[in-house]
Amino acid sequence: MGLECEEERRGKTLEQSSKMVKFLRPNRAVIVLQGRYAGKKAVIVRTFDEGTRERPYGHCLVAGIKKYPAKVIKKDSAKKTAKKTRVKAFVKLVNYQHLMPTRYTVDLDLKDAVNPDALTSKEKKVTPLKETKKRLEERFKTGKNRWFFTKLRF
Repeated sequence: MGLECEEERRGKTLEQSSKMVKFLRPNRAVIVLQGRYAGKKAVIVRTFDEGTRERPYGHCLVAGIKKYPAKVIKKDSAKKTAKKTRVKAFVKLVNYQHLMPTRYTVDLDLKDAVNPDALTSKEKKVTPLKETKKRLEERFKTGKNRWFFTKLRF
């Protein structure tokens, strides 16, 4: 009852206030807040606003960076540079409550490489992880989305 009065006082109807803007969309860069990958950056691959039977809450499929690339300096050899530019990736289903969206988007298409069915077993997870790693490394080498590939300092 209090909510209805407040909304009417502001000049909004209940229908307008219940329509929320979807800002957790694919390709949005997010920071994982809970669990093993807390503090790591990730990209939303697919969202499940209504939830699923197994997870009856809003969640999304994210692909992120487990290990960030190291800083490359001019005097490094080609072999050392190649080793420093490696990226380790992770793929995970995460509750909306455990994500912090950022203002950045990463134009990285992982929809065809990663799907929620691949997360059911370790054997099925290997190929999506390799594909994600490859695409993240390609993106890093182009020099775009520099912020995404830097470690969070906190």
